[in-house]
Amino acid sequence: MAYHRFVAVGDSCAEGLDDPHPGGGVYRGWADLVAGRLAADAPDLEYANLAVRGRRLDQITAEQLPSVAGLEPDLVALFGGGNDVMTRGWNAATVAARVDRAVAVLTAAAPEVVVFTISDVSSRMPMGTRMRPRLVALNDAIRTAASRHGALLVDLWPDPAAADLRYFGPDRLHLGEHGHRRLAAHLLDRIGVPYDETWLTPLPGEPAKPSLLSTVDWVRREVLPVALTRMRNRMIGRSPGDGFLPKRPHPLPVSASDLIPCPISSTA
Repeated sequence: MAYHRFVAVGDSCAEGLDDPHPGGGVYRGWADLVAGRLAADAPDLEYANLAVRGRRLDQITAEQLPSVAGLEPDLVALFGGGNDVMTRGWNAATVAARVDRAVAVLTAAAPEVVVFTISDVSSRMPMGTRMRPRLVALNDAIRTAASRHGALLVDLWPDPAAADLRYFGPDRLHLGEHGHRRLAAHLLDRIGVPYDETWLTPLPGEPAKPSLLSTVDWVRREVLPVALTRMRNRMIGRSPGDGFLPKRPHPLPVSASDLIPCPISSTA
């Protein structure tokens, strides 16, 4: 099947963090890569990316999904939920309702919808033992909603790449270049579109795992600044992602030089 209008919605992962564009100073990501591959089969393909870093599922539903139906896509991909997991006041039932609502809205707006579970990054997260049950609950809700509303599911939870730091950016949470290519391949495989098989080929050598020294440096360089920023934002009533706009809010034709990425700045 050739697709003619593709829309991505979600958070920082759908936006493209941490996959620097070859041109420098910008992000690309799995959605751009998927759009480029789809355009090879359908040169008239138009692609929009409404994703904004830091957004929870309720914010994605309120801010991004109302535009989707009007864009008349034949393919939509949603990646979200990670920010819900890291939010104070986590409630599994509340987040499950958010997931169900988002998937229901999208499947009513587009004939084909793809959703993703989140891989197990709890071993690298601050307070990971507390976060893992949240990830499990989120993924259960995503699988249930996909089944209930007829969305296609890309289940990243069992992906062994989650144990290899080479697939992730400096913060060990956002995907890096290799991770975004791997996710793009998973999506293309799920919708039956041939893809560059090297994107799913395991990286050579042993998986990169965190050492004690690198973990201490990671906490100092990545974890503490983000924690302080989030604390300051809570004090002034600001949410992660406030002030950022979608990098590609309108469907536009796709070419290698035409994709409009967003500036690299603070992570979600």
